[in-house]
Amino acid sequence: MARYFDVHPVDPQRRVIGKTVELVREGGLIAYPTDSCFALGCQLGNADGLKRIREIRNLDDKHHFTLVCRDFAQLGHFVHVSNTVFRLIKASTPGSYTFILPATKEVPRRLLHPKKKTVGVRIPDHRVAQALLAELGEPLLSSTLLLPDSAEPLTQGWEIKERLDGALDAVIDSGDCGVEPTTVIDFSGSEPEVVRRGAGDPARFE
Repeated sequence: MARYFDVHPVDPQRRVIGKTVELVREGGLIAYPTDSCFALGCQLGNADGLKRIREIRNLDDKHHFTLVCRDFAQLGHFVHVSNTVFRLIKASTPGSYTFILPATKEVPRRLLHPKKKTVGVRIPDHRVAQALLAELGEPLLSSTLLLPDSAEPLTQGWEIKERLDGALDAVIDSGDCGVEPTTVIDFSGSEPEVVRRGAGDPARFE
């Protein structure tokens, strides 16, 4: 049964954040709010957590998982960023964007796109997500909480607990965070490609 934590959206309680991160470090899978939908998240090296995300979302091996990072310095440990790409991403973060980039050796092979050797990265503009990342000290391996039988992501913490109670270890609820996912920009080619239009304005990448 998943634990349910009601967290203040602006000033998240340190005790609750600490308990949640403790669950993550113990191998737990959580549902947590971002500036663009709820997300599923676990520790970077958690193979079982990755498997559980795949099962919940019914994902194949071509799906790009996302490393949700606290800041640009952390992001730079996990992906290769050219000077041109650096400027574009820096101007757009934190925010509702996911960037697909060539991964460094710090990223476990099982997280990489099988052919491109890329991974998604993002820096959220959300107090609760940032508090979790600061306490954890590393990125959260994440995926949008979109169930295979749903057209839109789940938006209510109580509903997430009700639907996924046996599949999660914790639900962190700080209120509705919308149904629009991130805008996804693929930087693995010669030119940036807008793969998905979402909450972030894609204009600067077109």
